[in-house]
Amino acid sequence: MKKFTFALMALLAFTFSLKAQQYVSTEPTNRNVILEEFTGRNCGYCTDGHARANQIMAANPGRVFAMNLHCTSLSPTSYPNLNCPDGTAISNGFSFDGIPTGVVNRHSGTAADRGQWAGLTNQQLNQAAECNVAGFVAINPQTRMATITVEVYYTGNSTADQNYLTVAMLQDSILGAQADYGNYNPSQWIGNQYVHMHTMRDVINESVWGDPISPTTQGTLITRTYQYEIPEVIGSPNGAEVVLDHIHFLAFVTERLQGTPTRPILNACQLEQVYGSDDPIYPAVMGVMQSGGTTCSHTKDIEVNVQNLGTETITSMTVEVEMEGQTKTINWEGEMPQYGGEKLITTLDVPFGTHTVNAAIVEANGVSYTNQGSGSINCAEWAELEIEGEEEELRLDLMQDKYGAQITWSFTASDGTVIASGGPYTTLAGGATVTQLNIEHITVPANECVTFTIHDGGQNGICCSYGHGYYIVKDSQGNVLFGDENDGQFGEEASHLLSVRGPQAAVEVGETEVSNVDYNHADFVSSLVYEGYPEGVGFECRKVTSSEPLIIPGILNEFGKILGSTDELEHSSIYVVKSYAVVNGETYYGAETTFQTWMEGVNELEETLKIYPNPTSGILNIQGEDMKSIEVYNTIGQCVMTQEVNGNDIQLNTESLNNGIYFLRVRTNDGAVLNRTFSVAR
Repeated sequence: MKKFTFALMALLAFTFSLKAQQYVSTEPTNRNVILEEFTGRNCGYCTDGHARANQIMAANPGRVFAMNLHCTSLSPTSYPNLNCPDGTAISNGFSFDGIPTGVVNRHSGTAADRGQWAGLTNQQLNQAAECNVAGFVAINPQTRMATITVEVYYTGNSTADQNYLTVAMLQDSILGAQADYGNYNPSQWIGNQYVHMHTMRDVINESVWGDPISPTTQGTLITRTYQYEIPEVIGSPNGAEVVLDHIHFLAFVTERLQGTPTRPILNACQLEQVYGSDDPIYPAVMGVMQSGGTTCSHTKDIEVNVQNLGTETITSMTVEVEMEGQTKTINWEGEMPQYGGEKLITTLDVPFGTHTVNAAIVEANGVSYTNQGSGSINCAEWAELEIEGEEEELRLDLMQDKYGAQITWSFTASDGTVIASGGPYTTLAGGATVTQLNIEHITVPANECVTFTIHDGGQNGICCSYGHGYYIVKDSQGNVLFGDENDGQFGEEASHLLSVRGPQAAVEVGETEVSNVDYNHADFVSSLVYEGYPEGVGFECRKVTSSEPLIIPGILNEFGKILGSTDELEHSSIYVVKSYAVVNGETYYGAETTFQTWMEGVNELEETLKIYPNPTSGILNIQGEDMKSIEVYNTIGQCVMTQEVNGNDIQLNTESLNNGIYFLRVRTNDGAVLNRTFSVAR
């Protein structure tokens, strides 16, 4: 009997989801493949099937998943008994004469010989998928309870009104006996023990053929959540232990072709998997990666994927993202339920090369917390081309080797749009080292980051034993942008970035005006002059004693004003702020403005304090009520002047002060503290 429950109510059995997808892509893709291999421990040729399946998976990482079903009389019940009721039920649904045989995406009701698997797999991989599948598994190791969330998004229409979603648990690294007539798969032997991999242990659904899902039309998102208690042992008698570290889950969608027993798989995936916890607060960094399209800029978007593995809903987090001494802080607020996730985005200035980025959650739900992860990001070098018009014609000189039919190339825009492509070329007659020059002309737009890619199907470049080939890309004046007569030895593929910079629209970012300052709050406004709409606007604010900026996203109103505000300032602190605008991947800044937050104890007497003239070139007049003392601070927080006051008027001589901005702090006899900013200009 299955140990699972639906986490969705029955009336939600079909879903036009009102919630955006969290895991699954909405972009059309080709099919992934489930290879169900019928096998057995007493089958001497089955190790050859295992080796062939391993080779197919290695050639298609992340797209082909083997599922070994131990069945027939050649699968004994001695330890480890790898038979399971669900595996038997599935194998009984197909026709086969012997093992090792298998079905590829259940495209047929008859199992295929192992020699056919690779060809059938390639056919499936090249077919457009009607839907995408993705999801997440969180396992509590104390209770052995798995929370499984699967999302299905239809990028096309299924031919059936109802499909079926199946989730299967597989296990690796089970040691046991295995017949092997020809030592076909030596890599899976440890001494006299065979390492059984991708063994199907259980289907978590009520039916081995999956749960019905609908509708199956383009644009539909279906989400299913399961609670599944992982058995400690599967198989009777002599069952094998289910080791949590060795299991994984496959999810796939099938349709039942009317009038036939065939159940073709439309798409499949291996679900992401983590350990959960009974701890109330347990957000975890699941990955750090570079996001966004290709850019010819050192400013890169960094994506931090966070998952809530605890029992309490996360409503706030502070995440610090660091790379080689450069740190950005992300302050997040929202609702992240148990096993929910968020993608947090920040930017870093990334030098050329590959770098490690560390992300640490330092606070969650208002309490100190520690969890961290890391990832690699890369900033590839690019060639620069400045042009005067809106486009440029490039010339590609491609000297092919003998096997031109293996050569293809493309120029791609930053959003993935193919600007131009070419090849394959002809296979040349004659000797092994013959070559032929192909000249191509490509028009690329201005203000674009273009990727040139050349691919050789033979995976050995365009050189050497088959002719000395090369590629060179030039601008319209004949200047070489990249490539030379030695650039044929690139193996399978080579790529280059090219920044095509045309006439730039003027970008002017104004000085920031600061208003409504109190203990922790300030409002900002700045002007922007630009003929177009920027990719981003906002403000960078930092304490004068710190180099770490607080990034405050802004909005651009219809009058060309950048607006922003924050409640994350510290009281009694001096800040500098500047506005910014991101245009064509470059960040433009306005002039810095200095301001000071209130000290604790400030009261409504603030408005009674008057200073003039401001700016001053000499004497600064100060008028207030019941003043006791004054202090003057510079922009780095140093006290540069103090004076006792008895009364409501004072004249302050500023001749000893350099030109610049200063902060005036007035203390009254009743303990209030009043603040003003003034400047000295001579």
